[in-house]
Amino acid sequence: MTLQYGKRVLFDNVNLKLDGERCFGVIGANGAGKSTFLKIITSEIQPNYGTITKEENKRISVLKQNHFEYDERELLQTVMLGHKDLWNIMQKKNEIYAKPDFDENDGIEVAKLEEKFEEMDGWNAESSAGNMLSEMGIPANQHNLLMKDVEPSTKVKVLLAQALFGNPDYLILDEPTNNLDVKTIYWLEEFLLNFKNTVIAVSHNRHFLDTICTNIIDIDFQKIQQFTGNYSFWYQSSQLLLKQRSTANKKAEEKRKELQNFISRFSANASKSRQATSRKKLLEKINIDTIQASSRKYPAIIFNQFREAGNDILEVSNLSAKDEHGNYFFKDLNFSINKGDKVSFYANNKQAITCLFDILNGNKKSFTGKFKFGTTIRNTYLPNNHEHYFDNDINILDWLREFSEEKDEVFIRSFLGKMLFSGEDVLKSINVLSGGEKVRCMLSKMMMLEGNLLTFDTPTNHLDLESIQALNNSMINFKGTILFTSLDHELTQSVANRIIEITPESNYDKLMSYQEFLEFKNNSEK
Repeated sequence: MTLQYGKRVLFDNVNLKLDGERCFGVIGANGAGKSTFLKIITSEIQPNYGTITKEENKRISVLKQNHFEYDERELLQTVMLGHKDLWNIMQKKNEIYAKPDFDENDGIEVAKLEEKFEEMDGWNAESSAGNMLSEMGIPANQHNLLMKDVEPSTKVKVLLAQALFGNPDYLILDEPTNNLDVKTIYWLEEFLLNFKNTVIAVSHNRHFLDTICTNIIDIDFQKIQQFTGNYSFWYQSSQLLLKQRSTANKKAEEKRKELQNFISRFSANASKSRQATSRKKLLEKINIDTIQASSRKYPAIIFNQFREAGNDILEVSNLSAKDEHGNYFFKDLNFSINKGDKVSFYANNKQAITCLFDILNGNKKSFTGKFKFGTTIRNTYLPNNHEHYFDNDINILDWLREFSEEKDEVFIRSFLGKMLFSGEDVLKSINVLSGGEKVRCMLSKMMMLEGNLLTFDTPTNHLDLESIQALNNSMINFKGTILFTSLDHELTQSVANRIIEITPESNYDKLMSYQEFLEFKNNSEK
């Protein structure tokens, strides 16, 4: 398969076979062609050369991205529309049975339809769709509501249920965890681990890819290559190879031995984990000769402190805040932040954490109670909603210069270059930047200000895997204190040493890892 637009070659002479009870995670830099690859599989786009062959009578199901397509449909109907053949048979049956002049030919036709309906397990279709919605946290009393009358978060779950409905032979998922809460992501992981057919998924959620994937499809070098194992194995292997290739004096056999040892350690760990890789027992098939260093670039995210903080970081006393309807986000919130803490904030209502962070950073004035930072603290903040920072018509260079004591253009350009803004990129107007570019600008601003207390509100939104990995590493290596919230399981697990859960009624402060916290919550809710 070859695909190019003008002189730009996206894929060149690609050969792949995707089948079996496996899950393929599709990775690649922004613009590499991940979504295009999925559209080729589903025949939305035709390649310039080559063929796409699908097994006959196999059903492909795709996660829909248009959240308004089914606004006039009930939730239950929207899910069942995921199996179009079954839905069409149901409609045709109803039409024939409703005919006032029902005759013998109608009886013959409806008998054939009933036979097909039985083969598709049609009698259980409605209850299966309802059970799926309920398992996702959508109560039965909402199943007959119209899609236009439910919350956006509920729509996301319904469209996901639609894609999963009816046991498709091939399941195509483009960013399935976007806008899902932690419980639903966990439910989806469990569903896919038990799914008996083929899954092809694009995701920036590393924990999700690690949990479900038996194989990684890497789009790089204008090629699409397939590797056995999950994302972490692919990433660590490619980084190890990159490091080894830069050390010219190492012998080939030593390199091979180090990789073999790494594979052995990885296989041993994976066999004890909740991962599809262990379930499929495919790790022994890994061929290190097929793995190569990635051509993708990682931003140099390095947070330095203008000075080391004293022992007094932050004290919050009896803090309370309400939403626009007068309902409490949190009430009488109390906690102290210790030097070196890396605290993840958790809440069922994500807005509660945004409200807290906005209060602490002076962006929200309506609250009761008090908080106090230590005299040595410089707090830098990446808010979830940062669009107001980019409503001017100036270029990136001048935008970042406003936050720098050093105004020299060479210095600013050098700084931006580390964040992958090079050459003419720095002259782009800030009001036309993509979501990922804006987040990289905000991270540049935080780095420039050299805070010793960093606050992040869902920082991985809009970032590609390379930037997420770089941010994750920088948060681990930062010597100061961090307050953050994130839906990225891997980032939270690897960074946080403490979890504070916020609810309208009470709050929990746990000195534990994120995974330990989730297990604690799961056990306490049983």
